[in-house]
Amino acid sequence: MAKAKQDVGVLEKCPTGIRGLDEITKGGLPRGRPTLICGSAGCGKTLFAMEFLMRGAMEYGEPGVFMSFEETPDDLAKNFSSLGFDLPDMISRGLIATDHIKIERSELEETGEYDLEGLFIRLGSAIDAIGAKRVVLDTIEALFSGLSNTAILRAELRRLFHWLKDRGMTAIVTGESGDKTLTRYGLEEYVADCVILLDFRIQEQLSTRRLRIVKYRGSAHGSDEYPFLIDESGFSILPITSLGLDYPVSSERISTGVLKLDEMLEGKGFHRGGTILVSGTAGTGKTSLAATFAVAACRRGERCLYFAFEESPSQIIRNMGSIGIDLARWVKKGLLKFHAARPSLYGLEMHLLTFHNMIEEFKPQVLIVDPISNLSAAGTVSEVKSILTRLVDYLKMNNISVFLTDLTHFAGNLEHTSEEISSLIDTWLLLRDIELNGERNRGLYILKSRGMAHSNQIQEFLLSNEGIGLIDIYTGSGDVLTGSARATQKAAEKAAELANWREVDRRLREQERKKNALEAKILALRAEFDVETQEVLLMAEEEKKRQAIREEDRLEMLHLRRGKPAATQAKRSKRSGKGE
Repeated sequence: MAKAKQDVGVLEKCPTGIRGLDEITKGGLPRGRPTLICGSAGCGKTLFAMEFLMRGAMEYGEPGVFMSFEETPDDLAKNFSSLGFDLPDMISRGLIATDHIKIERSELEETGEYDLEGLFIRLGSAIDAIGAKRVVLDTIEALFSGLSNTAILRAELRRLFHWLKDRGMTAIVTGESGDKTLTRYGLEEYVADCVILLDFRIQEQLSTRRLRIVKYRGSAHGSDEYPFLIDESGFSILPITSLGLDYPVSSERISTGVLKLDEMLEGKGFHRGGTILVSGTAGTGKTSLAATFAVAACRRGERCLYFAFEESPSQIIRNMGSIGIDLARWVKKGLLKFHAARPSLYGLEMHLLTFHNMIEEFKPQVLIVDPISNLSAAGTVSEVKSILTRLVDYLKMNNISVFLTDLTHFAGNLEHTSEEISSLIDTWLLLRDIELNGERNRGLYILKSRGMAHSNQIQEFLLSNEGIGLIDIYTGSGDVLTGSARATQKAAEKAAELANWREVDRRLREQERKKNALEAKILALRAEFDVETQEVLLMAEEEKKRQAIREEDRLEMLHLRRGKPAATQAKRSKRSGKGE
């Protein structure tokens, strides 16, 4: 019982099925109550109401009745077929019922006093015939132009809305905007549960459609103005209030498509789901770098959505073919999709809705916007920043990597974005022109890259028929050298290196010659030494012999003095070989 009492005060919601609206209204329109949709002519009230019925019948199993006071069923069927709704089929299946009431002032004047009992009967019959849960009364204000007694009409309308409530019908009533009121005849006074204003405005020749919930009795709701888009798939409303800073982040790294650039980013590339900005002056290669990143994503089997605000898809494909990048291949495989439009085609809010719708449809892992600087043609700097902030937040919430290019100007600060979005960027690459010796060459460096170590070196940025190449810039006399100056410096260094090697080779040969001469001299000295050694040895031998003879002579003299000459003479004769 306590739970039942608690639920009594909860307002039940009726989901509309219109993209974005249920999020803004926290669940849909008030169930069993009327809702007023008001706005100027052409803002989309009738389309809004019909999509409410169609989505209810197709997605929620709630049949609906569309009662029109202006357009016939045939006209409605033709109008809604452009949105992909087959109204005749829905009618034949008993999911939608239509009725057209045409009120002629002359006919009413003939009868005098009147009421809307006939309207109640026709509406009740249509509801009962299909078991309707939803009702649309389109441009009910037409009654005021046909009936003169507005006091009685207002009373009858109040009775009609009470009658719809009593039957539990979730109803939409459309009304034209007044000069100083929401509707021309004050319908908001007695359709007070929920009022939604559709606005179609033109500013600086650009059209924008916006929706605002004026009131929603008994329910919290978004109170901002929300851009909405009407296209071949119906209504789309962007709920910006849901965007915040509570999105998840990934530690996964994805390749930039340029090997040397990957090496500059710890050898791993960008963070998945990050925001990458490449800024530079005209002709520095921003689009080439974007196309290379797109191809890297496609090679990983990921889908890439490419928004081009400056060139047509065929022109981009042709131009990138000149540097060996085949984008057409990935378009044919369905991994790469282009959307090209001039920023001045419509307002920024419509561009943002187009981003959302195409992302929801294509579901890419990588998004490229080339260039964001062109969006300034559709709004002020603050408006462009707001749109890009909401886009980046949305992409981060869905873990989609976004690659932005931005055109900077020679007179401006290259380390600054005209859209003032540097705080949104995770990795910022700067392409710059390097002028030297009458040449203009390209250089690339990483201005910042959050959450990773990165190189602080400037690399020369080269475009060839094999794609993008990065090479170390040469320095000479403290100057940065690129292009022919780099080639000249490299040739000079190579020539100097060759000369050094030649001098080293000469010195080595000289050393070898000296070594050989020294070894030959050593051999000659050694031979001379050996000869001298032999001579000394012979002299020593001769000296020994002479010493022996002298010793014998001494002994002989000794014998002679002792009277024994024969023995000494005999020994000597024997030794000399002359004895007999």
